[in-house]
Amino acid sequence: MSTDRFPAPEPPKDRTSGPPVAPSAVHPTEREGRRVSPPTQRPPGVPRFRGVSVPRIDRSIVMTVPPVLILALITVALANPDGTAWAIGRLRTWVTSGFTWHFVIYSLVAVAVCTWLCVSRVHRVRIGGPDAKPEYGLFSWYSMLFACGQGIGLIFWGIAEPIMLRDETPVIPQNGNSGEGGIVWTYFHWGLTAWAMYCVVAICLAYSHHNLGKTLTFREAIVDILPKKSRRPAGVAIELLTIMATVLGLATSFGFAALQISSGIESFSGLESEPVVWVTVIVTLVTLTAISVFNGVSRGMKRISQINSTLSIVLVAAVFLFGPTLYIIANLSQTFGSYFQNFLSLSFWSESQMAGVSLDSWQDSWSGLWTVFIWCWVIAFSPFVAGFIARVSRGRTIREFVLGVTVVPSLIVMVWVGIIGSAGIHYDDASGRSISDDVETDSAQGLFSVLDMIPMVSWPLLVIATLLVATYYVTSLDSGSYALAEFVSAPRGSGAFFRVMLVVSIATVAMLLLYIGGETVVDTVQTGTIIGAFPFSFIILLMVVNLIRRLRGRDESVERLEAEVNAPDHRSDDDVQNKAVEDNTVR
Repeated sequence: MSTDRFPAPEPPKDRTSGPPVAPSAVHPTEREGRRVSPPTQRPPGVPRFRGVSVPRIDRSIVMTVPPVLILALITVALANPDGTAWAIGRLRTWVTSGFTWHFVIYSLVAVAVCTWLCVSRVHRVRIGGPDAKPEYGLFSWYSMLFACGQGIGLIFWGIAEPIMLRDETPVIPQNGNSGEGGIVWTYFHWGLTAWAMYCVVAICLAYSHHNLGKTLTFREAIVDILPKKSRRPAGVAIELLTIMATVLGLATSFGFAALQISSGIESFSGLESEPVVWVTVIVTLVTLTAISVFNGVSRGMKRISQINSTLSIVLVAAVFLFGPTLYIIANLSQTFGSYFQNFLSLSFWSESQMAGVSLDSWQDSWSGLWTVFIWCWVIAFSPFVAGFIARVSRGRTIREFVLGVTVVPSLIVMVWVGIIGSAGIHYDDASGRSISDDVETDSAQGLFSVLDMIPMVSWPLLVIATLLVATYYVTSLDSGSYALAEFVSAPRGSGAFFRVMLVVSIATVAMLLLYIGGETVVDTVQTGTIIGAFPFSFIILLMVVNLIRRLRGRDESVERLEAEVNAPDHRSDDDVQNKAVEDNTVR
C-alpha cells in the first residue's frame, strides 16, 4: 500500500538558512553555543513532534483575531440586546426549519463510527503507540471524562427536562405514566448518542496527536485531507472557529453556572440571588479553577473530579434511600426498558411534518426546543471536551477508548436521571405540580425544589448539590483551559501561568455579560454559540472522514511511525526539531 499519506519523517527545513538541516549537524549536547546534558528519555505522555509548526503570521492571526471578534460580538449584544436576540432567533429558526434532518444524520454518523471503531480490525490500535500505558486509573479517568463532558449540564437538566417533557413526548407512548416519556428522552439526549458525538471528535484528536505526532488541534486532525494549496488558510479558519467556540461556550456557561449556584445558595441560606452574589460566585470559581489549573491535571483536575464523583454518588444514594424508593425502582425498570425498546425510533425521528414549513419561531418546533438545541450544544462544546478527553486517554486501545467514553458515562447518566428524575416526578404529583411551576419560573431551580422535599436530609443535599454545581464547573473550565491552551500555543507547550490567564480572561467575559447585560444577554450569546455549531458540524464530519482514511490506510510504515513518535529514548533530531519549533520556522 502506498505510504504517501504518511511520509517518513524528514529533517526540518530552516527557512532562514535554505537547505535542510541534517540531524547530525547539531550535536545533541550542543545548543546555542553551550554544552547541555541530554535527556535520557522523553517526558511521559508527550509524543515526538512530527506535525506542522504554525508560521508566525498565522500564529499572530490565531492569537489576536478571536479576542477582537469576541469583544465585537459582546459589544453588539450589550449595545442592542433586543435586536441581537431577534437576529440570532431568526437564524436559529432557519436552522431548525431546514436542517433538523442534518443533526439527526450527524448523530447517527457518530454512533455508527463508534460502532465501527469497536468491531473493526482497528480496535486493537493503542492510543500512544503499541507500548503506551494508561496515565490514569479507571476511576480517575471516568471521573474526568464525566466532569468535563456533562457534569454541569446534567445537574441543570437532570430534573428540568423530565419535568418539562412529562406531558409532551413524541415517539414515546404515555402508558399511563406521564413521567416516562420525559425521562426516556432525557436518557436519549444526555446518554449514548451525545457521548458518541464527543467520542468521535476525541478519537480523531487523540490518534492524530498521540500516534502521528501532530499537535492536539483540529487543524492537524483535518488539513492533510485537503488540497495542499488550501491547507494553510483552511487551518487558520478552523483554528479561529475552534477557539471562538471554546471561549464563548465556556464564558456563557460560566454565567449560567453562577446563576444556578446563586439559586442553590438562596435555597438553603435565604441569601437573594443578585449581581453582587453572582460576582462573588464567579471570583470564587475563578480562584478554585486557577489553583487546579496551576497544579496540573494529575494534582488538580484529577482530585476535583474524584470529589465530584464521590459527592454525586452520595447525592444519588441519598435520594434513592430517603426518597420514594419503591417508585424509583419501578420507574427505573420501566424507563430503561422503554429507552432500549425505542432507541432506534428516537435516533431516526426528525419531526418530518415540520420539514420545509415556514416557522414563525424555532419554539414552534419540538425538535428546535429540544433535540436540535441539545445536539448543537454538544457540537459547540466538542472542541474543549474532546480535546481534554484526548489529552487524558493515552494508553487505551481504540475499543477501550470508545467504550469508556460512550458506554460507561451513558450508564451513569441513566442512573442519575432515573433516580433524580423519578423522585422529581413523584414529588411533582404529590405536591400538585409545584415542581413544574418552579421549573417553569426558573429551570435552574428544579433540582433544589426536589431536594427540598426529601425527608430528613433535605438541607445537607441542598448544600451538596450547590457544591456539585461549583465543582463540576471548575472541572469544565479546567479542562477547557487545557484544550484552549493547546489550540493557541501548539506545538509549543503552555505553562501553568498562561492557563491561569486564560481562566481569568474567560471569567472576565462571563462577569461582563452578567453584570452589565444580565441573564438575557448571556442567553443570547450562548444561543449564538450554539447556532455556530451548524457550520462547525461540517468541520467535524470532515475530521471523521480523515480519521477513517488514516486508519484504513494504516500499514507497516505507519506502525513504524507510531512507534518512532512514541519512542522514549532521546534522539539528535529532537534537538533540531525542537529548535525549529521554537523559532517557528517549520512548515
